[in-house]
Amino acid sequence: MVDDATLIARWDGRLPRYTSYPTAVQFHAGVTEATVRGWLAALAPEEPLSLYLHVPFCRRMCWYCGCSTVVANRAAPVSAYVEDLIAEIALWRQAIGRMQPVTRIHWGGGTPSIIGPAEWRKVDSALRSAFAIDAEAEIAVELDPRTVSNAMIRALAETGVTRASLGVQDFDPVVQKAVNRVQPFDLVADCVARLRGARISRINFDLMYGLPHQTEFSVARTARQALTLNPDRVAIFGYAHVPWMRRHQRLIREQDLPDAAGRLAQFRAALAIFTAAGYVAIGLDHAARADDPLALALADRRLRRNFQGYTDDTAPTLIGIGASAISSFVQGYAQNAASVPPWREAIRSGRLAIVRGIEPDADDRLRALLIERLMCTLALDIGATCREHGVDPRRFADVLPRLDAMAADGLIEREGWRIAVTSRGRPFLRAVAALFDRHLDPTAQRHARAV
Repeated sequence: MVDDATLIARWDGRLPRYTSYPTAVQFHAGVTEATVRGWLAALAPEEPLSLYLHVPFCRRMCWYCGCSTVVANRAAPVSAYVEDLIAEIALWRQAIGRMQPVTRIHWGGGTPSIIGPAEWRKVDSALRSAFAIDAEAEIAVELDPRTVSNAMIRALAETGVTRASLGVQDFDPVVQKAVNRVQPFDLVADCVARLRGARISRINFDLMYGLPHQTEFSVARTARQALTLNPDRVAIFGYAHVPWMRRHQRLIREQDLPDAAGRLAQFRAALAIFTAAGYVAIGLDHAARADDPLALALADRRLRRNFQGYTDDTAPTLIGIGASAISSFVQGYAQNAASVPPWREAIRSGRLAIVRGIEPDADDRLRALLIERLMCTLALDIGATCREHGVDPRRFADVLPRLDAMAADGLIEREGWRIAVTSRGRPFLRAVAALFDRHLDPTAQRHARAV
């Protein structure tokens, strides 16, 4: 059997996470506000939407962070942002021309709860005035357990929040200090108890591997501690060290980071803790309780992948609200201005803040389907999928030698046009998906390493 060092040398490239295809690297300025208004005009009145709201502020910077966020030490910038967020909600309502039904709302950041209870309720009221939010809608929010007050939890519960995702990352105090995120286990446990006490019962944890000073043993210990709090889902993300893109990551000493073999061992150790406890492994880096909607969607082949990761959301359109937010339509993708000043200028001028995007061609759409099915199910019938779309599978004949090389290394199994990723190959799933990416530049430094 090929050893891990050889697998890493052959397959651990800098690759996208494939939360979309084409990926955001291919977005361009040819997709404009006018483009998006045309896409909105094609929405059927009964078609459900998903909404994503981005709040790009945190109280302090975690040095591993790769998100579009800034530190807010004063209330004024956050309050101003809320007013502009409400204005953008009204602009989307105006552009659609009616109260479109909504079945999902996801708040991300940053730290969405930084806006506080009163302004949270204001935004919720604006959403309910602009959209017909389903009474059974899932409303999810990303939270920093260090800063969630009881008043904020009451506001979340009163506005129908059903799921909370907590940034845990690691419980080791040495690791926490090294990444500037100190939050003892008891603090997280208390936050979980308060959320469940308010009947926000669906709890997700984000865990990380590849952080400074982590070891296979310490990551497994964190996973076991997390397991005692009975999360519904966990995401086990690899730290993406890209200091040329995120300057604050320069505060992490590279000599304190594990090597690729160490990262691989850490991921396997964490995932094994949860699967041994009965959790279902989901896609690249998630695990969920067997009765969780994500696990049920995997079993029913309804699992999808979007900009928030794995989802059972079936809505064909997602509208992104806030600076840097990305919208997904049947026709393509569109992204708001990434930083707050140009986003704000557009909103205050009465314009949607769209600055770039992409309208995939037929070949992109087929490749997107292949990649999504692979990323979700770890299996793919290239021939059947091509025939469903009237395409000769021989279009992908150039991929077969690479698939055979992966099969020889034990990462996949191949029978004709059908492939299945093995348990050993799961950490290399992005490398398998990348074989179908016609836009990928393997020499670019825009992505973190796959393992």
